[in-house]
Amino acid sequence: MPRHRAHRPPIGDRIAALVALLAVVAAVALLLIGVVRHLAAVLLTIISLLVFVTAGWYAVSRRGAVRVTALILMTAALGVLIAGLVLASPSVLRLVLIVVLAALSLAAARRALRAVSAALRASAASLEPAGRPGHPVLIMNLKSGGGKAERFGLAQECQQRGIEPVVLRPGDDLLQLAEDAVARGADVIGMAGGDGSQALVASVAIRHDIPHVCVPAGTRNHFALDLGLDRDDVVGALDAFTDGVDRRIDLAAVNGRVFVNNAALGLYAQVVQSPAYRDAKLRTTASMLPDLLGPDAVPADLQFRGPDGAEYPTAHLILVSNDPYQLDHIGGRGTRERLDLGVLGIVASRISNAEEARRFIALEAAGQLRLFPGWQEWSAPRFEVSSGGRLEVGVDGEALLMDPPLVFESLPGVLRVRLPRRAVRPGPAARAVRVLSRSTITELGRVAAGRLGAPAPTRQN
Repeated sequence: MPRHRAHRPPIGDRIAALVALLAVVAAVALLLIGVVRHLAAVLLTIISLLVFVTAGWYAVSRRGAVRVTALILMTAALGVLIAGLVLASPSVLRLVLIVVLAALSLAAARRALRAVSAALRASAASLEPAGRPGHPVLIMNLKSGGGKAERFGLAQECQQRGIEPVVLRPGDDLLQLAEDAVARGADVIGMAGGDGSQALVASVAIRHDIPHVCVPAGTRNHFALDLGLDRDDVVGALDAFTDGVDRRIDLAAVNGRVFVNNAALGLYAQVVQSPAYRDAKLRTTASMLPDLLGPDAVPADLQFRGPDGAEYPTAHLILVSNDPYQLDHIGGRGTRERLDLGVLGIVASRISNAEEARRFIALEAAGQLRLFPGWQEWSAPRFEVSSGGRLEVGVDGEALLMDPPLVFESLPGVLRVRLPRRAVRPGPAARAVRVLSRSTITELGRVAAGRLGAPAPTRQN
């Protein structure tokens, strides 16, 4: 059953958020006093002040590379701010007030944003520890991710923890290995490999209703990323077997084939078919796009019904994901905020002429595909694509040929995934700062209004 916990921010945090926002507004207002006489200097000072304060908010509320970048921006903005203040020649009192208000904004933001961090951790904290398995099994692909399993000594690490290691060798049938493990009594089964392998082993876990453990030993590990796992801590993922918690998450399927991330047709599917794609995803995508979108390119035979109910005879790109992505590149760089919405994320893009093709390529390179006018994005529990012939499909990065019609379906809550209890954290999309949608300013505004809300519901047995 879903669990919900209310996380309404306390009055002190709400006041702090309001102070953080009002203080920076007041500081900007003070700078505007001399705008008529010193327009250039004041504009420079306002911009640098906003950069300084906003970077400061990030520095007090984020960790890792984001915090380091924010601190660098703060230092640079402070230098520009001082120069602008000198040029604008403000009074000493005004200068002191500006500095005090900026410092007050940072201090208040630090307190207010504790509520955001607490809400993001709440769903993980509410999960109950899983029992220790009687016969845990981990299947590992020694070649995946450039040999991560061997490099980290996963087989030896498994033996030390009482986990049966099963090595996937060339020519082995991964599904059969997983089924054989269950037949031997496996009550938790894991996969150390890429996302395509994760999906196959997860499908066996679903059939036998046992937990699945994801060990990020692949190249990209998008599934692990969205689960909130540390992709650099391969060995730490084994803690799921000995000290784990269970989450119910969605998977999706196309014509019965289960996938954990996405399935793509059109441009991306053709890119995935390239032998060079696996080792150089971005470079391969960039080199192939001009030919795929050029004047001699033939539109794909992809017939589907759009979000408006209209029938479309073609598309250059269709991507169907297990729950909606924040997608900025067709090369698969995207993240999901939730894995329990019970819907497919669907993207379709059509390119009408050479000018649109040039714009598409430029926006793809800049990570701004959503700004393309032929871009459609919606959610649905089911989606169908028809065609006059077999279709190239990229399923979790694996190149396949499938017979139409392609029927995509969401499989809500079918997988019980077991995660390391200490490693459970919100995924990057849930933590992301997006300037025009869920930026730190937006977070402060929500805290001030008392609308922080509850964390995502967690399905458990």
